[in-house]
Amino acid sequence: MSVDLAVQIAIRARLVATAKVTDLVPASSILDRNKLPAPSPSITLGEVQLVDEGRSLARTQTRVYHTIHVWKVEPSREGVKTISAAIRTAIHSGRLDLGEGFHCVDWRVSSMRAMSDPDGETSHGVLVVDVLAEEVGS
Repeated sequence: MSVDLAVQIAIRARLVATAKVTDLVPASSILDRNKLPAPSPSITLGEVQLVDEGRSLARTQTRVYHTIHVWKVEPSREGVKTISAAIRTAIHSGRLDLGEGFHCVDWRVSSMRAMSDPDGETSHGVLVVDVLAEEVGS
């Protein structure tokens, strides 16, 4: 399995296991898909960027930047801000379990944004989860 997929699986597992998140967004609406329109409310696991940390010649550490999108039809951005805060709390609640082959060295939500979607009805939140992962022998 690739490190970015391990991080995605760990993030989704953490979100669906956190009642403060699923009280706001049903687990069935925490998705990895490109289909529009997204259910309201929903959390979509999105884009990813991998950067070699360059700390050793072994090249075993990778920085994974994983984007999470929050969608909700609402007249303000209050709902996406509330959901984003719950996601941040869930991510920070403990080390992510990346499964066999990888170790989560460090993790954080490095940015959160809330904006209005151009459709005039939907609010959109964007979070970036920054994970330093290390390949380990299995």
